[in-house]
Amino acid sequence: MASSPHPVTIIMVEDDDGHARLIEKNIRRAGVCNEIRHFVSGNAACDHLFGDPTHDHGPILVLLDLNLPDMSGTEILARLKSDETLRRAPVVVLTTTDDQREIERCYDLGCNVYITKPVEYESFAQAIRQLGLFLSVMQVPEVP
Repeated sequence: MASSPHPVTIIMVEDDDGHARLIEKNIRRAGVCNEIRHFVSGNAACDHLFGDPTHDHGPILVLLDLNLPDMSGTEILARLKSDETLRRAPVVVLTTTDDQREIERCYDLGCNVYITKPVEYESFAQAIRQLGLFLSVMQVPEVP
């Protein structure tokens, strides 16, 4: 029996198809078999995340690129963390930006893990495995 009635859905916001395929492959190699919903733009991801007024997707984990064609990933991160329903969702920033100020800004906004691309496979796999462990024990708030 699963520990939660709703398995965690992974929301991947990544505009580069090559990176998206590599990330998904690494997630699968790390033994995580959760559903992955891939969005190539910030607007598409936001429409999905915030479009429905109740927006109860069940538990989610967000993999977020910062450099999107239509908006900054930090905007999405700030919106997620200020949203009553979604602010507890873990956010992993996966980006090419290794600017220390940008990293600090993401942690200040509430990201859980910041990983710089190109991703060194072992550290990425370890982060994903830890998240997998986290996902398996994550307590989901009961919907009344």
